[in-house]
Formats: sequence, structure tokens, C-alpha cells
Amino acid sequence: MKSLDINLTSNNYNIIIERDIFKNIGVEIKKIYKGSKIAIVTDKNLYALYGNKLKDILHYENYNISFIVVDPGEMSKSMENLTYIYTKLIEFGINRGDLILAFGGGVIGDLAGFAASTYLRGIDYIQVPTTLLAQIDSSIGGKVAINLPQGKNLAGSFYHPKKVIIDPNFLNSLPNKFIKDGLGEIIKYACIKNNSFFNKLLTIKSNTYFFENIEDIIYICCNIKKEIVEKDEKDYNIRMILNFGHTLGHAIEKYYNYERYTHGEAVSLGMYYITQKSEIHGYTQLGTANKIKEILLNYNIDYNFPKVNMSEIIKIIHLDKKNNSGNLNLILLNKIGDSIIKKLPVENLGKFLI
Repeated sequence: MKSLDINLTSNNYNIIIERDIFKNIGVEIKKIYKGSKIAIVTDKNLYALYGNKLKDILHYENYNISFIVVDPGEMSKSMENLTYIYTKLIEFGINRGDLILAFGGGVIGDLAGFAASTYLRGIDYIQVPTTLLAQIDSSIGGKVAINLPQGKNLAGSFYHPKKVIIDPNFLNSLPNKFIKDGLGEIIKYACIKNNSFFNKLLTIKSNTYFFENIEDIIYICCNIKKEIVEKDEKDYNIRMILNFGHTLGHAIEKYYNYERYTHGEAVSLGMYYITQKSEIHGYTQLGTANKIKEILLNYNIDYNFPKVNMSEIIKIIHLDKKNNSGNLNLILLNKIGDSIIKKLPVENLGKFLI
């Protein structure tokens, strides 16, 4: 078992990473929760795959459980589903001493976490991430949110789980598209903070070798995020570097109504495109974009920016949370492993990107 502790001013919690820890999930929950009632938020695909097994495991530990099941996919991070979860929590009689279990990928983690942060002004929840993206990124750090029609994650809060339980064996049931989704974020971590990790990722040439090393890869990513979040919990300074590739990535997701690209694929496109532009503008060491292209090719991830209406992309970016009083915080690289925050007036965005 690999373990990390997130140490914050207002909240500390543990992250555990171990193959097949799922079978002991009830025991792990008992370490931090002494109640009996658990509301489990998940999606239809996961419920079909693991619902009965999870029910048996938790019933064995004498938990009183109720599943709240939503459709899979980004479109489920909606106000309608948030209201649906509130309704089900009320019907189940969940109170402030009870627990929510977020069992799923980033969508479920964001949705269930936001529900936990706002229902009865906040109740405890645990993250059990089941996708690569959620295991290395979105389940950690306390950012929870839903989407609004105008853009991604526009309604949200900072609300940390009481524990994160990561079982890499869940990845065995994922389609390759969702492995690539997580790989985009893994590459992001290497780009912003760890050149040696970047070079290690370049040496991985097969799925077999990748999955043989998956616990170490997850641990490295979680540890990078832990160190950043501990320094800047509320995203005022250094935590912004975690958004490398995201300004364009979120805009691309929204532009295609979350149907063409996964989050990680869109972030990958954003990282390469923004680095090409930042080299041109003199912020980034020449050749850095080619290194990003090389690592994306190594994992068969598309780096070709789609033919979009850039005026529409820029309009979407104007609504981004990183737009602060007329300035946009763009995350750029000096070089691989060394990132910077560039404050750019919003009116200059078009000149930078086009």
C-alpha cells in the first residue's frame, strides 16, 4: 500500500493507493466513520459493474446504504442532477452525521462532492475514484463543481473529502479512450513540475509496462498535487499551475458540447497549442512544444488542434474562472518541469492565441 497525507489548515485527510483495496473498502471507511448510513453516488455503468459487489461488502460491515445513480458522462454535472441527489438524500434521511460515498470518475467526484459541500451546509464524503483521471487528479485537492450552460465548473466550492481510496484494478475495466483521458493529466504533471518524470514517461512503450508501473505513476501525480495544494489550497497562486492546458482545454470541451473530446484529450491539445504560441512570444524555451508533441505521440494522443472558430473559443475563455478582473492567468512553461503564471489582459488574448 502507498499512502499520502494531505495536511491543510482546516482539514487533513489520507490517500491510500493499493491494488484490490476495493474488497476492504468497508474496513477503510470504518477507520474514519463511526456511523451506519451511507449514500453512494455513482453512474449507471459502474452500478452495473460493481453495484452488487459494493453492496455486499458494505452490508458485511453492517452499513445501511442507498445508491443514487445518474447517467455517465460530463452532461451529468448539471443543476438537474444536483437537485436529484438532494431529493434522494432527503428521502434516505441523510443528516449531518452521515456519509456520502463518491464512487466513480471525475464527473461523479465533482457532482457528489458539490452535493456534500452544500447539502445541510456540508456533510462528510469519501472519494473512491474509478478512472485514471480521477485517481491521479480530480479526487484530490477539494475542488468540486457542476457545469452551467455557459461553461464548465462555473458553480462549485472547495470541499475536501475525509479520505481518498484508490484501487488501480478499476482501470482494468476502462476503455482505452479513458486511459488516454487520464494520460493527458499525467503528462501535465510532468510538464509543470517534474522533468525526470517526463523522461520516465517517454521510456514507457507498452500498455503492459505502463500498468506494471501504475501505482508508482499514480503516487507521483498525487504527491505533486499534494505539495501544491498544501501551499495554496484556494487556488490564489501556485495551485494555478495545475491548470496548464486547461484554459484552451475547457474551451474545446465546451465548443464541442463535451461530445468530441474527453477532458484529458482536450487538455493535451491545449498544452501543445499554448506551448507553440508561448515559444513564439518568447516565454518558453524553443523545442519545448516538440517535446510535448513527442510524448503525446508516444501515447497515441492527438496533438492536432481542431479547426475551430477561434472567436468562439475566445468568447468561451472570457467566462473562464481564471479570468480575474479583466486579466487571464495563463499557465505557460519556461521549459519541461518548470511552469510560470502569465497574467494577460483579456483583450490581448486573441493576439496571443491566433
